[in-house]
Amino acid sequence: MRIYTMLTGLMETNCYLVVTKERHIAVIDPGADPETIIAKLEDLGSEPSMILLTHAHYDHTGAVEALCKRYPDCPVMLGEKELPVYGNPNLSLAPMLGGPKEPQKLRYDRLLHEGDTIQLELRADDAIKAERFPYDFVLTSTFRLEGKTVHHTLQVTNPGTEELRFGIGFHPAFNVPFDAKHTTTDYEFRFDRPESPVILDASPNGLLSGKSYYQWKNQQAIQLTDDLFANDSFCMAGLRTGTIGICEKDTGRNITCRVEGYPYSLIWSAPAKPVRFVCIEPWHSLPAAATDPQDWEQRAAAACLAPGESWQTTLSTTFDR
Repeated sequence: MRIYTMLTGLMETNCYLVVTKERHIAVIDPGADPETIIAKLEDLGSEPSMILLTHAHYDHTGAVEALCKRYPDCPVMLGEKELPVYGNPNLSLAPMLGGPKEPQKLRYDRLLHEGDTIQLELRADDAIKAERFPYDFVLTSTFRLEGKTVHHTLQVTNPGTEELRFGIGFHPAFNVPFDAKHTTTDYEFRFDRPESPVILDASPNGLLSGKSYYQWKNQQAIQLTDDLFANDSFCMAGLRTGTIGICEKDTGRNITCRVEGYPYSLIWSAPAKPVRFVCIEPWHSLPAAATDPQDWEQRAAAACLAPGESWQTTLSTTFDR
C-alpha cells in the first residue's frame, strides 16, 4: 500500500490517495483543486474505487462534485452524523472558504454507522524523507464510532534501524454556532474543574517564544467571543482537567474532548468574524521555538522511539448535540 498526500485549497487541507497493491485507490477528503487530484489519478493509471469523507466541512468536500462528474461510478462515503452538515453552507463553512452560499444537494452512496471502523496508514517513502520528515516511520490512524463518541487512535511505529524522533498532536475542528439560532457569545469552553492554565506563548507565527503567562485564573469556563483568538491560539500546560468542551450555554449541548494524559492542550480558531469553528487540540509535543535548529535531535518535547518500537495515543470526542 502507498499513500500520496496533496495540500488542497485555501486551508491547505490534506487530501490522501490510498493505493493498494491491486491498484485500488481511495480518495480521502478531496477538499479542493479537483484538476490536481484528477491529474494525480491519471498519473497513477487508475480510477478511484471510493471517495471517503472524514467529515463534512467544505475544505474536506469541495472537490467531491467535480470528482463525481469525472468518475460517476465511484461511490462517496461519509458518517451518518455528518449528513446535516454536508452541503449546508451555514454548517460546512463553505462561504468562508470560497464555496457556494446556497445549499447544495451533494452525492453520497453509503453512510457509515456506529461501530464502523476506518483505519488509514502512512509510511515514509523517499519523497517524504527528502522533503518533509527525515525518518522511517509507520503512522496508523484508526477511527472508531461508539454511540455519541468518536475514538481516534494514532499509532507510531519505528520500522527502521535508527532512533525515531517525532512530535504528535490532534487538530479537530468543530462548527459553531451549532445552529442558526445561536451566535458566538452563546458558547464557552468548559473544563471539568476550575483551572489556571499556564499559557505557552506562540504568537504571532505559531512558534514558541519562550515566554509564558496566565490568561485565566481559577476559571471553569472561557467565554467564546469573536476577538478571543485575535492574537492566535492559546497553548495550555499544567491542566488537571480530564475534559475540555465547547458548550452551548442555554441548552447544554456540547462537544467534549477527553484530554486527560496530554501534557498540552490548545484552543484555536481562525481570525474571522463571526467565529465559524473552534479547535480543541490535545498534544503530546510542542511546536518548535523560534530559535530552534532544524535538527530534530535538538527540538524540545520531541518523542523518541527505538528501532522496532511502537507508541499510541487515543483522543475520544463526545458529541452531545
